[in-house]
Amino acid sequence: MNSPLIGVTTGREVTKTQFQLAILSESYIEAVRSAGGTPVLLPPTLSEADAEVYSQRLDGILLTGGPDVDPAEFNGQPHPRVYEVDPARDALEMNLVRIAARNKMPFLGICRGIQVINVALGGTLYTDIADQMPDALKHDYYPDIPRTTLPHNVLLIRDSQLTTILGSTDVPVNSLHHQGIEKPAPVLKITSHAPDGLIESVELPGHPFGIGVQWHPEWLQEHEPMRELFRAFIKACAAKA
Repeated sequence: MNSPLIGVTTGREVTKTQFQLAILSESYIEAVRSAGGTPVLLPPTLSEADAEVYSQRLDGILLTGGPDVDPAEFNGQPHPRVYEVDPARDALEMNLVRIAARNKMPFLGICRGIQVINVALGGTLYTDIADQMPDALKHDYYPDIPRTTLPHNVLLIRDSQLTTILGSTDVPVNSLHHQGIEKPAPVLKITSHAPDGLIESVELPGHPFGIGVQWHPEWLQEHEPMRELFRAFIKACAAKA
């Protein structure tokens, strides 16, 4: 079996010497490779036409974590904690989600990725959970806390693809975000919540593999359920290939 080609989205960073870089944590690359996929890095400046061309050659899309989605994309409340908005990246990733949903291409969204999926398909976000969600837990365990810290569990519904993959309805996760899903897109199925009620995962019914998770499984690869999530994603991509 050929290794499926996985388009992995990247962010942008400007160095002190004004070089603009496309950047990505190697944890995503290693998680994809360990599960049997071949990562293909997608710079955030790809055009809509580029996205269409790439989608015809790729077997799956991994939407990675990163800075905030522009609140203008979902009529969100402005907030001083919104940071490093990148309209080009927003446009590319939302376009990729819609292409993948339309063409039954497997996709997995992580942290920012689940938020992009939700906005692309018609949902909204809290622009800052702590300010806008009553009785919310602390979800922003960064930057000076180990990314492998497991501050809370997520409670999954029994009837979901993700529950089958993870093999449990109660899974400990890390938490590295200050935004999250407020109103889910109508086409998405909510599959888990944090103890405070925040949506932690969604999936697209009737799709071979259309899943978003609010935590960072790429940092939890010592845990079998998180390895299994990537294996299931790559398996779905291989079936497309």
